[in-house]
Amino acid sequence: MALSTRHLLGIKDLAPSDISLLLDTAKQFKEVLNRPVKKVPSLRDITIVNLFYENSTRTRISFELAQKRLSADVINFSASGSSVSKGETLLDTVNNILSMKVDMVVMRHSASGAPHFLAKHIPAAIINAGDGINEHPTQALLDAYSMQEVFGGLKGLRVAIIGDIMHSRVAQSNIYLLSKMGAEIVVCGPPTLIPKYMEAAFPVRVEYNIDKALQWCDVANVLRIQLERQNQVLFSSLREYSLVYGINRERLDRLNRRITIMHPGPINRGVELDSDVADGDQSIILQQVENGVAVRMAALYLLSNPSS
Repeated sequence: MALSTRHLLGIKDLAPSDISLLLDTAKQFKEVLNRPVKKVPSLRDITIVNLFYENSTRTRISFELAQKRLSADVINFSASGSSVSKGETLLDTVNNILSMKVDMVVMRHSASGAPHFLAKHIPAAIINAGDGINEHPTQALLDAYSMQEVFGGLKGLRVAIIGDIMHSRVAQSNIYLLSKMGAEIVVCGPPTLIPKYMEAAFPVRVEYNIDKALQWCDVANVLRIQLERQNQVLFSSLREYSLVYGINRERLDRLNRRITIMHPGPINRGVELDSDVADGDQSIILQQVENGVAVRMAALYLLSNPSS
């Protein structure tokens, strides 16, 4: 089987069969990662550039590890310290890199739509590692894979996405993916952090009371407050946010059901999650990080082998 697209720009344009193929392939690669010899020659002679115009730790390391596990040749590019600081355009930067015979580009950029722009202008396969507040497709895929591991499937699963919905590309990609795969979704947070058009534009229900959202859901996917993307004050203080929307052990203990806690990272400990919840037995946050490598191996492999 093959993906219906030669790029991974977002979940919005993927068919459910594409998502299933990516998740099934990730399962195979996770088995590889659990073997004594974790390296396979699947991408030997494939050259990949990691083009990061935005700071990243988890995503960048995860992609680089996935690439090296597949035996690819890897070039790491950071906008800081490059000719970008001298005024070089995005297209010029990429064309210069492509002249070095690069096959794939993994790109993170602060501008929404930047990977789509590249896909229209260059022949290499593009993987979106996060663009502005648009999408973060591999994060949604690894979140879905992690949920599948716990629950056995996504259809009928009740997922609450909690926090800064307004500025989250993770929320948008998760909503697209989960709705395509038959899950039910509630978004929860302060009214100032949830777009007014949410219920009209997406197959979700909006809930402002976090205790009701937690009581309803099977999974709480908790998002970071993205202060760096907020150009105005949207709530009075982090302390107030933590009191009203933060998830602590006491709040979980009040529920009459056990739920699974997820977070894409990095965590603002003591704001959206207390440490005893983030590190507790209901949390699968570290499993998400582990699964990220397998999911990104799957995406790289399928896009480099369009006829596979």
